[in-house]
Amino acid sequence: MIVQFDRKALGKTRPHEYALRFFFGGLITLITGILAQRYGPVFGGLFLAFPAIFPASATLVEKHTSEKKARAGIIHTERGRQAAALDARGAVMGSIALAGFALAAWKLIPGWNGEAALLVCVVIWLVLSILIWRLRRHRLLFRARR
Repeated sequence: MIVQFDRKALGKTRPHEYALRFFFGGLITLITGILAQRYGPVFGGLFLAFPAIFPASATLVEKHTSEKKARAGIIHTERGRQAAALDARGAVMGSIALAGFALAAWKLIPGWNGEAALLVCVVIWLVLSILIWRLRRHRLLFRARR
């Protein structure tokens, strides 16, 4: 699979679907803020890693894939759930890289200039994301050779 940007897909997404994503993202952010205010920033920080729009995105991926297959005359298919599962796999890989970002931020921000520390953390996140993606691809290729 090649990662790519498809501008046509933006036009296929309905306004209420964007609103749903923004609603979930805002709701998670609000809950995180309330928890941080009530129980402290360390506890609230645990929830910052929650993928705020993932629940809405996963359901929309499943729905769009199922609708596309239904229009093609294919019914009773698992394809929508499989597409959502692949989306979840990507979220897991991104979350692992986000953990690297958080660990670096935890260690660097107290002793460094804030902007420099965050720049290093973003680079760490990017490198980890690419590394995890490449390792996943390598593992799949390794399995295919057996």
